[in-house]
Amino acid sequence: MEKIKSIAVTGKGGTGKTVVSTLLIRLLADRFPGRVLAIDADSAMSLCYTTGLKVDKTVSNLRAELVGMRDARDKLNNGPTKDLMRGILAHGKGFDLLTMGRPEEPGCFCACNELLRFGIDTLAGDYDYVVVDGEAGPEQLNRRVMKSVDCLLVMADMSARSLQTAAGIIAVATAGENNIDVKMTGLVLNRVRNDQPKEELLKKVGLEVFGELPEDADVNKYDRENTSLFELPLESACPQAVKAILKKIIPEF
Repeated sequence: MEKIKSIAVTGKGGTGKTVVSTLLIRLLADRFPGRVLAIDADSAMSLCYTTGLKVDKTVSNLRAELVGMRDARDKLNNGPTKDLMRGILAHGKGFDLLTMGRPEEPGCFCACNELLRFGIDTLAGDYDYVVVDGEAGPEQLNRRVMKSVDCLLVMADMSARSLQTAAGIIAVATAGENNIDVKMTGLVLNRVRNDQPKEELLKKVGLEVFGELPEDADVNKYDRENTSLFELPLESACPQAVKAILKKIIPEF
């Protein structure tokens, strides 16, 4: 199996996407300090809160500045675009965070968007692992972030509707309809209880399950108190479940 370098987590709001993204970042950064890039591609911009970082500038802010500059094209063309990206990184314990910010607004020229995305791609090449906290589907990843993802994790709860939505996301990703290359896709189930009849539901949607996250009182408490998940005890249920997912994706982890 090819080495997995980039992991994107997608799914509808409320399915635990940012929790999983944060714990993936933390576990990878603990094991490979300084070699992990986190990208917050969700317009809700939640990773700064769950990782405990202060974000001063986003790619969206940078884009707005460039659009307002007469010599923006020259600035982008005459210097490494990834240096612009490096200048807006927030630095955490063992990882760096790039925040995309809000989607581009009308009036932003395509050349700017394309060069910024190229800058993100080349910046990602400087790291061993990239974790992307995405939006509901893979189309935003292609349009705003990067052209390929090694592993796409789709979050869902145990409701039939959530599983059907996840199946649709995976179908679109694997069909290549968004011009994004995805090598591996898997489902991550959130808030799983032992008394739930999983097998029949999963059989209907035909998805491979990469992992299950149980209800975790510690995660709920940290969320209520707006405390960074980097403070969460690694012995808690969710970090242990995410560690098992990582071992499935990266066997040598």
